[in-house]
This record gives sequence, C-alpha cells and structure tokens, in this order.
Amino acid sequence: MRAAPPEPPVPVASAPAESRAKRALDLVLILGLAPVTLPLGLLTAVLVKVTSRGPVLFGHERIGLGGERFTMYKFRTMHRDAERLLQQDPGLWNDYVTNGYKVPAELDRRITPLGRFLRRSSLDELPQIINVLTGQMSLVGPRPVVLEEVENYGDQRPIYLSVRPGITGAWQVNGRSTVDYPDRVHIDTEYVNSWSVWLDVKILVKTPIVVLSTRGAF
Repeated sequence: MRAAPPEPPVPVASAPAESRAKRALDLVLILGLAPVTLPLGLLTAVLVKVTSRGPVLFGHERIGLGGERFTMYKFRTMHRDAERLLQQDPGLWNDYVTNGYKVPAELDRRITPLGRFLRRSSLDELPQIINVLTGQMSLVGPRPVVLEEVENYGDQRPIYLSVRPGITGAWQVNGRSTVDYPDRVHIDTEYVNSWSVWLDVKILVKTPIVVLSTRGAF
C-alpha cells in the first residue's frame, strides 16, 4: 500500500514584508506625524515617570517576521513589580492565559491609574514607533504575539510569520480584545492574503475612530 502523498505546504504571502511601498508608507507617516507624536510622547513619558515608580518604557519579547524574537516597547502602564506578581499569582496567571495572554483591566490590580487611561486611549503603544523605525514592526500588520500564542495559529502559522507585526491592523479595527482565537487567526490570514497598500491606508484611517470609541480596549 502506497503512502499518501505529503500535503502541499501552506501558501505564504510574502508581498507585505517585501514591499518597498509599505515600508515607504511607514516612514513617510512617522516623519509626517512627528510634530504631533513627539510632544505627545514626551508628555506621556513625563506623566509615567512622576505618577509611579519604575522605568518609563516597558519592553516585552514578541515574535516577529520569520519567527525572529524582538523587544516590543510600550509606555509602562503597570507597577514595576508587575511581571513578578504575574508569575507568583496562580489566579492572575490563569486569567492571563484564559483571556488570550492578557488580563482584563478590571481584574488586574497591577495597572496604575494613569496606565488605565493610557491603555484605553492606546497611548501606551506610541513607543512602538521605535520598533517600526528599526524594521521590526510595521504601522499595519497582525498584532505581535508572545511565543505561547504562536501555536494558536496552527496551519496558518507560516502566513502569520511571513509579515511584520503592526501597531494597528485588521484585528484592531474589528473589535480588538472582543475578538479571540480562532477568529483572530482568520482576520490576520485574510489581511495577509488580500494585502495592498490601499488596505493599509484604509486600516490607518479607521484606527483613530476605533481608538476614540475605546471599543475592545483592555
């Protein structure tokens, strides 16, 4: 009896990662918005520093293009011993895993009062501009995930790893934290397979509306 032929590899759409137009869009928008984002970022950094003890920025390892690990930056929204508390509190860790590797803000005592505002307004994401400038991320793409989350993509994992993760993306403008796996996998896969510069522009236009509505914000 002959063995069944191996399944064909999952098609990987590499156009977004290779597109010079996408990279140019990232850089042009970052430079064009710098007169707004720089003062806003500096003000936020000062507020983080004076309202709670600890560093201004929080770095966390995420998975990027090709499975490469990188440090994603945010403004710190938690007390400085937050990671230790997460590791030592079984109940908090269970909430973290159960809710898609996030703890709902109303259950998370580690978040500072300012941090709650930064999260709801998405201002905590501003430092990821650094990740975009260094080429680790794009303005638009699937949300960067921790190592444990990659397994949730199953057969679609190669597609997810074929693009740079984004500060915003199709998942963010379609509900954010209200959309969990496997719907999130479907949204990310559809984005990669139907990608165009125009699609990125449409997502960027929708993003401020979603942020202002705070829909799906943790």
